[in-house]
Amino acid sequence: MSKQQLSYPKNKINVLVLENIHPNAIEMFRQEGYNVEFHKSAMDENELIEKIKDVHLLCIRSKTNVTRKVLEHANRLLTVGAFCIGTNQIDLKACQEKGIVAFNAPYSNTRSVAELAIGEIIMLMRRIFDKSVGMHQGKWDKSANNSFEVRGKNLGIIGYGNIGKQLSILAEAMGMHVYYYDVVEKLTVGNAVKCKTLKELLNVSDVVSLHVDGRPDNKNFFGKAEFEEMKQGSYFLNLARGHVVDIQALVENIKSGKILGAAIDVFPYEPKNNDEEFISELRGLPNVILTPHIGGSTLEAQVNIAEFVPTRMINYVNTGDTLHSVNFPQIQLPKQQDAHRLLHIHKNVSGVLAQINGLYSKYNINILGQYLKTNENIGYVITDVDRSYSKELIEDLKHVENTIKFRVLY
Repeated sequence: MSKQQLSYPKNKINVLVLENIHPNAIEMFRQEGYNVEFHKSAMDENELIEKIKDVHLLCIRSKTNVTRKVLEHANRLLTVGAFCIGTNQIDLKACQEKGIVAFNAPYSNTRSVAELAIGEIIMLMRRIFDKSVGMHQGKWDKSANNSFEVRGKNLGIIGYGNIGKQLSILAEAMGMHVYYYDVVEKLTVGNAVKCKTLKELLNVSDVVSLHVDGRPDNKNFFGKAEFEEMKQGSYFLNLARGHVVDIQALVENIKSGKILGAAIDVFPYEPKNNDEEFISELRGLPNVILTPHIGGSTLEAQVNIAEFVPTRMINYVNTGDTLHSVNFPQIQLPKQQDAHRLLHIHKNVSGVLAQINGLYSKYNINILGQYLKTNENIGYVITDVDRSYSKELIEDLKHVENTIKFRVLY
């Protein structure tokens, strides 16, 4: 059974903020009365193990890996916030087992990524970057060779989630024909055409843009076989996750001329900070746009994220609300009024709620409100009770069989 937590003063709650997260987030935590420690860079596993011991709220982006080994040392951790869309850098199963709630920002940078993709498609099809570099070197290369309009071309979107749909809308507005493929049934927007197979999409597309998630199963999702199915002289974009593309296969197809241009924003290995050199076989290749994982790095997106994620984390700490969590049953709770709120996280096995309510009955506790939700692994039950109750009740609730974590909000 995990070490249990009780409510305590806000000035004893410690927040660790990494990876240069927007200062609005830090300000929100400080206004709440929490202690905040800020670092511009990511932390490796050993560094994070050392820092995590007294941390209650952990804030990261995509480069910090919250592994099971890290979580074994996180006895006070209540919640992890991913200030980005992806959560593959967090061991969500281990978080669940420890009763740690994880949040992300699924919508906040959607528009920024879609706009970057549109801009890069135009730049690639007009070979703007190569022309610009040549001009800086004094080379005047006025030519229409391999330079095309995007209007009338076929855009294939792999992964039709929030970003894929935004890109679809923008591309259609520019006169592109949009095709999409997703393993999950998705509602079509505009005039986009759903492809039944990935091969069907690759065969028809002049431009392929990848927007799949970063789950481990997607490693090298796009490789030699997929590039072979693409049209001769097509274009490729990856603004999803670095490990989903076989970089060597991409390099070979660019060098052979099969792929006329590529835009890559994410990489299998990315530098921890701005002082570390970026190493890749993609460097120096013709008509290849390389960006340092900045798809969502606009001021608007960062401000949106810096408001959305801390709000979710603070609401969980203060009220027990798990709305928009990526690993917990989602419960949106009413305001706590004239009551103490008892939060009980447990393994999802039969009989736990009966044991909990049996204890309330045993101690003659008046339940003012109770909320329960489960997923396949855990149950989360919130009970609002009168302020007068025995300390023995709290001890008994902590020791209900299959309890993971228990907290009281005064």
